[in-house]
Amino acid sequence: MEKQVKIRRYEFDWLRVLAFSLLIFYHTGMYFVSWDWHVKNPELSETMEWPMMFLSQWRMSLIFLVSGVGVYFAMGYRSAGTFAKDRVKRILLPLVIGMLLVVPPQVYFERVVQGTVSSYFSFYPSIFELVPYPEGNFSWHHLWYLTYIFCYSLLLIPALMYIRRVSISAEGIKSWMVLVLPALWLSLGGVLLNERFPATNALVNDWANHFLYITVFLIGFLLMKLPSLQEKVRQVRWYSLAAAVVFVSVLYAFYWLQDVDIAGLELDVYYVLKQSNRWFWLMAILGFAMQHLNRRSQYLAQANEMVYPFYILHQTIIVALGFYLRELNWSIGLKFTFISLITFLICFVLIKYVIMQVNWLRVPFGLKAQEKHAVAIADIPEPAAGLKTVG
Repeated sequence: MEKQVKIRRYEFDWLRVLAFSLLIFYHTGMYFVSWDWHVKNPELSETMEWPMMFLSQWRMSLIFLVSGVGVYFAMGYRSAGTFAKDRVKRILLPLVIGMLLVVPPQVYFERVVQGTVSSYFSFYPSIFELVPYPEGNFSWHHLWYLTYIFCYSLLLIPALMYIRRVSISAEGIKSWMVLVLPALWLSLGGVLLNERFPATNALVNDWANHFLYITVFLIGFLLMKLPSLQEKVRQVRWYSLAAAVVFVSVLYAFYWLQDVDIAGLELDVYYVLKQSNRWFWLMAILGFAMQHLNRRSQYLAQANEMVYPFYILHQTIIVALGFYLRELNWSIGLKFTFISLITFLICFVLIKYVIMQVNWLRVPFGLKAQEKHAVAIADIPEPAAGLKTVG
């Protein structure tokens, strides 16, 4: 009879907290750069775009990869029906609540800036016209990740359950293959899809994003299935970092810091460089996390639990702060610092002292109900820890 022991993979808890924490700084940065966003500061910063280009290479891919890890453990030995029911409760419900209550203020502030609405009470009923944003006011905005991960989790259930059930050997996989083959696969997707299907986060017709995110999601799932692959990722971490530094340097030197117009073969080369760079950073981050972050912290458990409602709430607070700070004659640095810190503080207070304390608020914001909380493992929305079969 198989023995089951509960194993906590702390490095993935740390990575989850890190990846979602970066969203506060990234979305605050969106207020100051020239890229399209909901509310903008009158003064923009080109310099701020440089680090954001770097972050945008791997931050969401890391979240989807860690989600694949979490789904592996969340699936455990549950039936497909039980797992699907859990996904509805843990992902779909917070998404719907978010679209009805959390996202509308973002759309409202944007419409006020555009001069098309006056009061929130006159604006809010337009949500229920269900006309998709940007033509209408019904949107999931930053909660698009929940839409995508919910669809992936359900549509891939047969494949995931099959992978979890069968015996797979990774003995023939060399360390260099772990570094190179996924980079080539992602590059192929980039060359074939990125130009034809620019990222929309609208789910429909977003094929380049689906190719990327499903790939890294499945890689995260397979990593937990095959511990020998994890060891290879850890072993090649310095090679991954070296490759990542080289590729990102090329991207900055020849593309990102120059106003270049590329097409044809050069565009294909750019997509190969970009997708390879993305994978190398993911490998480097994973490798060093496995080497150094598999350790317990008294703060990690609570941070890991709070990060899901943090994700749901943060962008609405950033947009609201940005709206009211637009006319203040502050420097970009001061506004960025103020918005980031106040967003963190408001999220922390709301989650710690309101959402976590009121049981009927916990589930809509992605937390487990209080009576189950004492024996459950916190996650967002898939836990990195779980039962691992041994013996």
